[in-house]
Amino acid sequence: MREIVPLIMSGGDPAPVDTIVNWNRVPWLEGQQTASLKLEQRPSPRLLTTHFQYNMMPPSFFEVKPKVIYVTRNPKDVFTSSFHHHDAASVLVDPGPQTQVLHKFLDGKVLFGSWFDHVKSWLNAEDEEHIMHISYEQIMDLKDSVCNMAQFLQKSLDDEAIEKIADRCLFKNMKKNNMSNYSTASHLLDQTKSEFLRKGECH
Repeated sequence: MREIVPLIMSGGDPAPVDTIVNWNRVPWLEGQQTASLKLEQRPSPRLLTTHFQYNMMPPSFFEVKPKVIYVTRNPKDVFTSSFHHHDAASVLVDPGPQTQVLHKFLDGKVLFGSWFDHVKSWLNAEDEEHIMHISYEQIMDLKDSVCNMAQFLQKSLDDEAIEKIADRCLFKNMKKNNMSNYSTASHLLDQTKSEFLRKGECH
């Protein structure tokens, strides 16, 4: 999403994803104070990403009612990806044996809480016209997904732009982009243990 949406908003111009690291081009809402300082220098629309549940969103979210693209992912894949990410990320504690971590995951005693509560919170959200639900598996059909997201974001794209965006967002191509593959954050993520972009998926 941090690759696709900026490319949609730029009309397919690769500059945003070639020159700005992904955590700055679409900052985390969880780091709102830091993000807001950087965003002040940027024109609207502003792009943010978050792991917050719907009911954890700040009051301004419910006042402004921005467009949201909510990605749902198979819980088995979420668990596997999270397990590997914990192993590679220096800022996260060792998760322990996989079986033990699985029980914590099922009980919701993990970073970002219960997968089940998270998904239900957004599926039951009010103002549904502002929220586009898409599954991780649907995004694998990149051209169709780019087209649908562009329509939702009210951004007109021609066939050539859609093709270019879809090609740029293939995992094999994102792996080559140092602004997207976390190679510039080796102090935070040891990719010798687990690549951030890994076998057609990302953490």
